[in-house]
Amino acid sequence: MEFHPIGVARTPFHEKADAPRQPRAGEGIEGVLVLDPGRGFEDALRDLDGWSHLWVLFVFDRAEGWSPTVRPPRSESKRGVFATRAPRRPNPIGMSVVRLVAVEGLEVHVRDLDLLDGTPLLDIKPYVAWADAIGDASHGWLERPDDPGLFGVEFTERADAQLAWLSAEGLDLRPRIRDQLGLGPAPHAYRRIKPDGDGFVLSVKRWRVSFRVEGRVVSVSEVRASHRPRELADPSLEIPRRFLAKWPSER
Repeated sequence: MEFHPIGVARTPFHEKADAPRQPRAGEGIEGVLVLDPGRGFEDALRDLDGWSHLWVLFVFDRAEGWSPTVRPPRSESKRGVFATRAPRRPNPIGMSVVRLVAVEGLEVHVRDLDLLDGTPLLDIKPYVAWADAIGDASHGWLERPDDPGLFGVEFTERADAQLAWLSAEGLDLRPRIRDQLGLGPAPHAYRRIKPDGDGFVLSVKRWRVSFRVEGRVVSVSEVRASHRPRELADPSLEIPRRFLAKWPSER
């Protein structure tokens, strides 16, 4: 069998850690499925705009190798890879349900997206509710299949102000923090968490997020830039440089 991609996805997600874990976790995120010219795809897209949702089949092109067992984000133990949606599979094929916005030539505009930018596309199919939605389907090892967040995530006044400032500068860390800590505060293969004094710290790229846990609630107390002083002379690090000037660490 030989497959040839039909195009690529254009999305806001450039790193694996930034992409939502499922399309429902990427609700509202918009992107474009750009199909290749010169292959007759204009006709292949005929009548697609009558559907509200689509199945998109794609390649996990940045997944390396595979393992028979994996530890999914919502599991504390390893599971058989065929009982998960993990990207590292014998054949790295993924599938997502997205909301159709518009079809413009060879561009299919969609919403509720979880694909990385540049993801190769294999196929597009209409989502047919009577065939694809099974209301009484079991949910295997998942405790709460309808709830991607197992923990509540709250922000102190300081953390809230810091994240609002970063968002205004074009760096919105809040969704990533909610997504990661909502799955649980314990160290995990998908979450860079370490004990830190009487609390914990989550690493998000070069940023450090301090938090504490009480029951099923995670309280984020502070965001810190981990850049070293000698690095901050780099002109490309203007945001962390200004952040540290405005928000010196309380430690």
